Amino acid sequence: MINQRLRFISIHSLFPPRTGGIKGWTKGTGNIVLFSLFAILIILYSPLYAEQIELGIIGNSEIIVQFEKPLKNAAKEVENIYPGIKTGLEKTIGWRVTFRPTVVLIKDSKTFRKMAGNNQFVAFAVPRKNLIVIDYSKMKTHPFTLEITLRHELCHLLLHHYIRKENLPRWLDEGISQWVSGGIAEIIMDTKRSPLKDATLSGRFIPISALAEGFPKDKKSLLLAYEESKSIVEYMGREYGSKGVLEVLNNLKNGDGVDAAIQKALKIPVQELEIRWHKQLEKRITWVTYLSGNLYEILFFLAALITVVGFIRLLLKKRNYKDDDDDDYYDYNEKEE
Repeated sequence: MINQRLRFISIHSLFPPRTGGIKGWTKGTGNIVLFSLFAILIILYSPLYAEQIELGIIGNSEIIVQFEKPLKNAAKEVENIYPGIKTGLEKTIGWRVTFRPTVVLIKDSKTFRKMAGNNQFVAFAVPRKNLIVIDYSKMKTHPFTLEITLRHELCHLLLHHYIRKENLPRWLDEGISQWVSGGIAEIIMDTKRSPLKDATLSGRFIPISALAEGFPKDKKSLLLAYEESKSIVEYMGREYGSKGVLEVLNNLKNGDGVDAAIQKALKIPVQELEIRWHKQLEKRITWVTYLSGNLYEILFFLAALITVVGFIRLLLKKRNYKDDDDDDYYDYNEKEE
């Protein structure tokens, strides 16, 4: 059982940044084993830890939880719910979680935003270090919870543990992680407007081949990439069942590239899968369904427009009435003269 508190007085003196990122850092002696799993954060985001920061650590043989001082109860919650999450994920995917992840809980959104590089994220995973970092301030915001977020990020670690990076496209990695976590992503989605619906109506999808290495950085395209990843994996599940999806994953685990893995499991090439998925979306999302789904907003807009038009007509009527009064006044004076 790990139960101790560490104070990082001068983080740069412990882990001076080097050029070359992760590869440029050499492992220390056994005295800093507890720090090694956290080193990746310091290397990648060293400016954040130039100040003093106090972290607590709790854990057991299955998980390590690092947390900022006020989050001790949250850390205990993570430790308590992890066994059930781990068992559930193993049953869903069919693979054992044989590694011990480290979960880092950050209490300040500003700090986390600098680490994640985007204010849309609520968590992220670093597979090479079996590391999960969570913005705890977002865990009370619907639909995010510690359990859902932890399951999503643990799935990322599990996939990368068994599948070589070059064989696991980013869209499939993210799509599967949403699939096992009830469709919840690690990013704040716009609940009022769906980029996928817009893309379906306009025909402007992001090709999944463009989402193999990574996702776009601009907000709209990033949200669309997450929605597409979720949608195509859900389509695979509906059309080919969970067995088909898991067969794709097992083929990847056995060393196949994504093209071969999908061809073997689903009996169609990736390009055909993408075409069929698009056609299914186009049947489901039409202008009629789009308008009916946004009926409240449309009615509100029309009501506002009618109000504006009515107000303008009232102003014009008042102006015309004033002009008529002025004409009557001048006509009266001319008659008097």
